[in-house]
Amino acid sequence: MAKALQGFSWTMLLLFCAIQELGSWAMHTEVEGPGLGEPGDPALLAGGRVKRGWVWNQFFVVEEYTGTEPLYVGKIHSDSDEGDGSIKYTISGEGAGTIFLIDEITGDIHATERLDREQKTFYTLRAQARDRQTDQLLEPESEFIIKVQDINDSEPRFLEGPYIGSVAELSPIGTSVMQVMASDADDPTYGSSARVVYSVLEGEQHFTVDSKTGVIRTAVADLDRETQDRYEVVIRATDMAGQLGGLSGSTTVTIVVTDVNDNPPRFPQKMYQFSIVETAPVGTAIGRVKAEDSDVGENTDMTYQVKDEEGVEMFKVTTDSNTQEAVITVQKPLDYESKKVHTVVVEALNKFVDPRFVDLGTFRDQTIVRVSVLDVDEPPEFRPPSNLMEVQEDAHVGSIVGVVTALDPDTANHPVRYAIDRSTDTERIFDIDAKTGAIVTGKVLDRETAGWHNITVLAMEADNHSQVSRASLRIRILDVNDNPPELATPYEAAVCEDAKPGQLIQTISVVDRDEPQSGHRFYFTLAPEGTSNHHFSLLDIQDNTAAVHTQRVGFNRQEQDVFLLPILVVDSGPPALSSTGTLTIRVCGCDSNGAIQSCNSTAYVVSATLSPGALIALLVCVLILVVLVLLILTLKRHHKSHLTSEDDEDMRDNVIKYNDEGGGEQDTEAYDMSALRSLYDFSEIKAGDGGGGPGEGGPGRNPASELHALPQWVQSPDLDFSVFRDYICRKVEQADEDLSVPPYDSFQTYAFEGSDSPVPSLSSINTWSSGSEQDFSYLGGWGPRFRQLAALYAGRRGEEDSEES
Repeated sequence: MAKALQGFSWTMLLLFCAIQELGSWAMHTEVEGPGLGEPGDPALLAGGRVKRGWVWNQFFVVEEYTGTEPLYVGKIHSDSDEGDGSIKYTISGEGAGTIFLIDEITGDIHATERLDREQKTFYTLRAQARDRQTDQLLEPESEFIIKVQDINDSEPRFLEGPYIGSVAELSPIGTSVMQVMASDADDPTYGSSARVVYSVLEGEQHFTVDSKTGVIRTAVADLDRETQDRYEVVIRATDMAGQLGGLSGSTTVTIVVTDVNDNPPRFPQKMYQFSIVETAPVGTAIGRVKAEDSDVGENTDMTYQVKDEEGVEMFKVTTDSNTQEAVITVQKPLDYESKKVHTVVVEALNKFVDPRFVDLGTFRDQTIVRVSVLDVDEPPEFRPPSNLMEVQEDAHVGSIVGVVTALDPDTANHPVRYAIDRSTDTERIFDIDAKTGAIVTGKVLDRETAGWHNITVLAMEADNHSQVSRASLRIRILDVNDNPPELATPYEAAVCEDAKPGQLIQTISVVDRDEPQSGHRFYFTLAPEGTSNHHFSLLDIQDNTAAVHTQRVGFNRQEQDVFLLPILVVDSGPPALSSTGTLTIRVCGCDSNGAIQSCNSTAYVVSATLSPGALIALLVCVLILVVLVLLILTLKRHHKSHLTSEDDEDMRDNVIKYNDEGGGEQDTEAYDMSALRSLYDFSEIKAGDGGGGPGEGGPGRNPASELHALPQWVQSPDLDFSVFRDYICRKVEQADEDLSVPPYDSFQTYAFEGSDSPVPSLSSINTWSSGSEQDFSYLGGWGPRFRQLAALYAGRRGEEDSEES
């Protein structure tokens, strides 16, 4: 059948091409003069102006030709061709000589290869007519086109697949799902080869497709995601407008049915049972229940609530947002003895309800939760829970403050014993009867010391002390009038010498440590010992204060400068208590405005004998004398400090160690002597010469000129170094105790040259000779810096003399 259809198609195409060729019109191309060929061509110019032209039809070639012979395309012809074969026809351009061949004599063009319009729709070539003998152009070169005639050889293809669409469940009929489009490579301008229509191959029970646009729509209104959540629909596209012989292609479209909230929550069980101990604290989770929902996503979000009144009071239900479970927790303390079983109605409802589906039914469900309370051994409970007691502060030791009561809530009702937590009553002010719970005073109370006491009472089972309850008890100490009133402060007042009668001197107020419930009321009067007073009066102002006024004209400091006024203060009781306070009144000198100048009688006498100018001069003289004394003391201290520091500098030893035959103190490379030389002022040595010149004898001689007289170093085993050791220790101790000494004391060692050195040592310490032939008295004339050295050698000399004698 396919072969017959193919042969029929080729027959129809060839017939169509023949009709076109018969109905085509000739194309003439006119050229003039030299434009026909080479310039000066005699054949072209012999007859003057010659009019010639090309003659051919429009060329078409059918694609996908499968015949064995070359396919005739058409003929090119020149109107100058007389049919004698003198003209040679040639072509050039796309496919010339390969795809397209031309008969040089007749101008017939044939296609030798199978063409595909979808790859190339036309070919552009150029035609030439030449004289076969001279090879000259007889016609100007002209361009022509060979079009490839389309046949329906390409099926429609869906190029944008795979296709995935979605539609909400329960959507009405005709709801648009998505659009598919197929592409046909055939020529859309020729015939119906590229006209595509759509149809449903599979899934037509649920979906339809628009034959022209490819829009897929729902065919039913009862798509249910919970029943089937996706459909595979096969869509076919057919060209030739769906006519017989058209080619087709198909694609599979996946349609996902999305969820809507069309299913209410449902509890899998109508009753759940849980148990919990009666001592579980508030907030303890009892259990979890969950309502199932066939929907997905946010359509399954739900909330839970307790519906019955009893359950609302005792229990609380919250929603776990991760698992969508109802968490049931304790909201009030449970009591096995009061109620052993609680029944709770829990309701689940969707959080998001779609109003379009309200008519489907109520989107909520209920279940019953039964909670069993388990009995445990509980500690005693205090009844009633009042925690306030009162007692008078004058209550005797052993007086009852109050009674606490605790009962065992268990069915066994064990006896209860009481105690006081002594960490809250370290002074043991209160005691409690272990059996009755009566609280009594253990010591004398004083409200002014402690007005409140907070203690903790313990109640425990008599046979099980581990079951303990605690109750905080506040005991208020009630006040009694046991403290007399007292003056607020030790009052002191002043009165001017020229005071007038009735002048206010002082206002008196009092304090009382008691706190009567009706408030304080104090009464003021002069004490009996002050009733003979005629200088001042006391007035009770009736507001717990009193005022003191003068009762005579003027006062004299010379006669009496201080008055003591005893005041008696009485409270309102009961019982009424009183105390006596003394007001000290000083007589003072005042200026014309009443401002107090002085309250001292001595100052009054001095001021009477000396004028202000004389007092100022006296004070200046005293100040000058003080400054002079301080200046003299400062100068003495400075001078003494200077002498002390000078002696310390003289006594400082600086011993330098030389291990070679260096230049002595002139050798500055071994040790920086400038730091030590800066401590001394060598001008003092010159000043200590007594004015003598270098040539003068006696104690004023230059020390440098006497260096030859110092004894030479020779080691002696019987010499005593204790003198130097004592001297060094004493200096070290002085340096340690004196914090003002700079921290650059140093000891250097003068080593000797050794036994093989030809140069004898210059040191005078530890010499072999007894030194009897040396006279060191001249060292005393070298100045204060050599005073200690002279004393050492003088002492050594005296010891040697005593030994010789």
